[in-house]
Amino acid sequence: MRIKLSVPGNVNEWCNNLAKSPVFAVTILILVSWLAYGWNLGSIGLIDETEPLFAEASRQMLITGDWITPIFNGETRFDKPSLIYWCQAIAYAIIGVNEWSVRLPSAIAAVGVIAFTFYTVQWYFSKKDELEQVSRPTRRNLTALIAAAMLALSPEMIVWGRTGVSDMMLTGCMASALLCFFLGYATKEENQPKSASSLFPNKWYLACYVLIAGAILSKGPVGIVLPGLIIAAFVIYVGKIREVYTEMRPFMGMLIIFALSAPWYLLVTWRNGWDYVESFFGYHNIERFTEVVNGHSAPWYFYFLVVLLGFAPYSVYLPVAMAKLRFWQRSHWLTQERSQQLGLFACIWFISIFGFFSIAVTKLPSYVLPLMPAVAILVALLWSDFFPENSQNMASASSALKVSAWINVIFSTILAVAVFNITHLINNNSVAPGFPRLIQNAGLPSLGGFIWFLGALIIAALIVSRLWHNIINVNLLLFTVFLMIVLMPALFLMDQQRQQPLRDLSAFVVEAKQPDEELLMVGFKKPSVAFYTQKSVNYIQLTKDAVEHIKNQTSQLAQQSSLLVIAEPKAFVKMDLQPGSYDILDTRDTYQLIRVSLRKTNQESLKIS
Repeated sequence: MRIKLSVPGNVNEWCNNLAKSPVFAVTILILVSWLAYGWNLGSIGLIDETEPLFAEASRQMLITGDWITPIFNGETRFDKPSLIYWCQAIAYAIIGVNEWSVRLPSAIAAVGVIAFTFYTVQWYFSKKDELEQVSRPTRRNLTALIAAAMLALSPEMIVWGRTGVSDMMLTGCMASALLCFFLGYATKEENQPKSASSLFPNKWYLACYVLIAGAILSKGPVGIVLPGLIIAAFVIYVGKIREVYTEMRPFMGMLIIFALSAPWYLLVTWRNGWDYVESFFGYHNIERFTEVVNGHSAPWYFYFLVVLLGFAPYSVYLPVAMAKLRFWQRSHWLTQERSQQLGLFACIWFISIFGFFSIAVTKLPSYVLPLMPAVAILVALLWSDFFPENSQNMASASSALKVSAWINVIFSTILAVAVFNITHLINNNSVAPGFPRLIQNAGLPSLGGFIWFLGALIIAALIVSRLWHNIINVNLLLFTVFLMIVLMPALFLMDQQRQQPLRDLSAFVVEAKQPDEELLMVGFKKPSVAFYTQKSVNYIQLTKDAVEHIKNQTSQLAQQSSLLVIAEPKAFVKMDLQPGSYDILDTRDTYQLIRVSLRKTNQESLKIS
């Protein structure tokens, strides 16, 4: 028995007419982008530890007027270059110091590269139609929309596009630079100056250079190393080294990159000397590639899992998408028009970044974020055959695609099982011990598991009915529904458990802290306290060091008579403070705020002695 799904003819015709309009595709893309990167962007507190480091350093940059050296909590912060700090500080100046301002640069960078991906794919198919002397607006618009929507609605992009750190800024600049290179390369015949001695390359190559400078200011040398590696590998493969070298005017390009990116590096080095060079270039670049930094090691297959989950659920189609292109058949690609080499370029883009960071010793999920636009383009090109102008010329699926579609069913089922049992998987989370109970009480695991299980059934029905063009749309719809009614509520519950107590204590500190009173945090480092209190925080890891610090402060009673301490109650037990020498001011979840009287502590010490 075969299941047959059908759509009424008038509805199908109405949908086809809508799809022919680029305005329709752009409108859908705007809604998707707002949902993924605008909706509740600033409604959740900053997440310790990394995000508040950037947020507070940017705030210090704004209030001190020092736009050269990033400072956090009174100390230089050389982890990342200046662009993210500048953007956040500008956002503070415009809309105030808040979570929206912290995350807005990342969200804008994400939406920017998503829009550019849409434009590039649509342009590619318009050129394809010109070469084939046909007009297929439905395929052109829908494929571009699918590429951009998959990129927007992928877990990896959403996580970093809604987080106020430098990773999405790097991805936005680097990926856009690579897309600009391809457009410059592909439009060479139309826009290249006729004079071989022209000083400047075409506008797309110029934009590529500017964006590479932005990537360098986002995260350092990797901003030019990776685009350079990808572009070099591509032009070598297609045998156009001399042509592209002449077109790009690389000496002029390097001057542009140097003029835009070098001044800040020169100024920060001049001001901070060898400390900056050693910290940023040595520790945060060379050592991260050659050694394990901060315990971030992982097995060789780590990035296979990152891509599988970070681009889920569409990632199951990546192998067949790359196989369909047959990028290894060099003779085929050498005969293609430049404008039709987008698939090959995306393959080399993906392989280069994936290979580069697989070799690196330090591994983090965010490192491969810049390859996500390439993955979206590759998978969208695979599905382009299933967006015809009418149902009569619908393509039939290959055996490899059929297998991938059934893998999609299995993958969705596994996701359903995992979500159903998520409370057992995260039950030992000490950072937010009450989180599993909260999501269980809210019914989110059951709801999320049902969504993915229902999706698996729908995709299976579409496969049996051979309605291939709807499969990728169902995946997008599934993720959208899951994001709206499961992930977003879960994020609010996690914030309630993990960050809200610290924000509440920070608000209390702002009211209770005396002018010369020192604020200590013992046992852990939560930079969000420095951001929300807008005060300097003395972070002390070990309780014995905290006890020693308090003893040392008793000899400086003229400067301060007390100090504030945030720690877990068990840490205060280990500190063995004398009764009467401190007052408990507030308790929020697993955190406690006390005021230690240095005068009483000194008196108790004298009594004991």
